[in-house]
Amino acid sequence: MVRGPHASAVNDGLTPDPGPVTEAEAEEVAADVAAVGQEPPGQKQRSADFAQSLERGLAVIRAFGPDHPRLTLSDVARRTGLTRATARRFLLTLVELGYVDFDGRLFRLRPQVLELGYSYLSGLTTPEVALPYMEDLAGRVSASASLGVLDREDIFYAAHVPASRMLAVRVPVGTRVPAHATAMGHVLLAALPGEQRRQYLDSARLERLTAKTLTTRSELTVALDAVYRNGYALGDQGLEENLFAVAVPVTDGRGSVVAALGIATQATAVGEPPLDGYLPALLETAAQISDQLRRIYVPRSR
Repeated sequence: MVRGPHASAVNDGLTPDPGPVTEAEAEEVAADVAAVGQEPPGQKQRSADFAQSLERGLAVIRAFGPDHPRLTLSDVARRTGLTRATARRFLLTLVELGYVDFDGRLFRLRPQVLELGYSYLSGLTTPEVALPYMEDLAGRVSASASLGVLDREDIFYAAHVPASRMLAVRVPVGTRVPAHATAMGHVLLAALPGEQRRQYLDSARLERLTAKTLTTRSELTVALDAVYRNGYALGDQGLEENLFAVAVPVTDGRGSVVAALGIATQATAVGEPPLDGYLPALLETAAQISDQLRRIYVPRSR
């Protein structure tokens, strides 16, 4: 149950007018407003046109996820770093707009929130082309198949087909993971033009996620050079312990790498999975997807 000075305001119901602001809330809001424009240490300078209120509203939406689909007001405030008063107003606004539901105690996202990403996903036709081939691949090798694209320092899962077994790796579409810690990330980083790769290596936060995560520029440079030479990447527990992966590039028919196709599997009692055994099927599937993309996007010469 939500407790504290905001409990009555939140639990009294959700109307267009969230009710009068208490003195405690006013103090929290004043402190929050005073913090606007003050950047945390190490964070890049925001432009004069930066809308911090929009950033905070999006942070409230991102507070929800597969492991925490329902949150209290206190949960949202804690996960976003916002004051309870500020988090409450964003939540109530999202409720009124139809993006969030509230049962008197817990908040949860509504399906309408998918509209926010529809404009991007509707134009992202590569997953639609790849999905039938990925389903065939997952069935052939009995391992989960994923398609990822690079978005700044992260991999964005654009399509995923889990293996049909109990311990299959399952990743919701839309999941983001650090590129430096994944086989698909290494494939896409290795394909970057030289200057873009240098910019990434200069600015990326190479956070250690497991004992085997590559966390230095020199380690990652060696790994990316090897991927560029070999045409594939092996993931050895860089993202999660006991999670192994192999990934290859997908091209658009013009030779430009537009995505990475990967297979992920967990270690078994027998030991580490033979990743190189998956490589021929993975390369074949990536070639099929790339060929289909070429047929769609490359105009035929007359």
